[in-house]
Amino acid sequence: MHRRILPALLLAASLLATPSPSLAAISGASERGSAVYRHFGLPIYEARLYTKGGAPLDWNEDFALELRYLRNFTAFDLVESTMRELDRTGGALPVRGQLETCFTDVRKGDRFLAVTNGPDRISFRLNGRQTCTLSHSGITYRFMSIFLGDNSRSQRFTRKLRGQ
Repeated sequence: MHRRILPALLLAASLLATPSPSLAAISGASERGSAVYRHFGLPIYEARLYTKGGAPLDWNEDFALELRYLRNFTAFDLVESTMRELDRTGGALPVRGQLETCFTDVRKGDRFLAVTNGPDRISFRLNGRQTCTLSHSGITYRFMSIFLGDNSRSQRFTRKLRGQ
């Protein structure tokens, strides 16, 4: 009995320690930090930041951000809240159409992974399936600043996510 349980436990531990296959675009990606975002005390999503080797965030290096939703949201909600945050943190961008392609309804437990590819591209995966690539000059900084920037809605959340 014990001979069958130990290999299963070792396999499970190795799977949990291995970054998502969709993080393969970032060589040596490791989790840097995690945090739960709350709105009026209600948990909205859990976020995880992945950087090369778990190093501090460097805006000049590719990184990934995963959101695991703790509530259901429509694609409309996701697009609207993103557009509002982009406007709040530096002015509107002409990316609504791209966001409408990227985002779909999410249910509790769904995971969106955003992987940067230089300063102008972010690839999105929902539950491991590629949904789109968002392209615009400077979009990496502008979009990811919603969660990781100095002007995020919650500096406590941002510090934890950045592993500080």
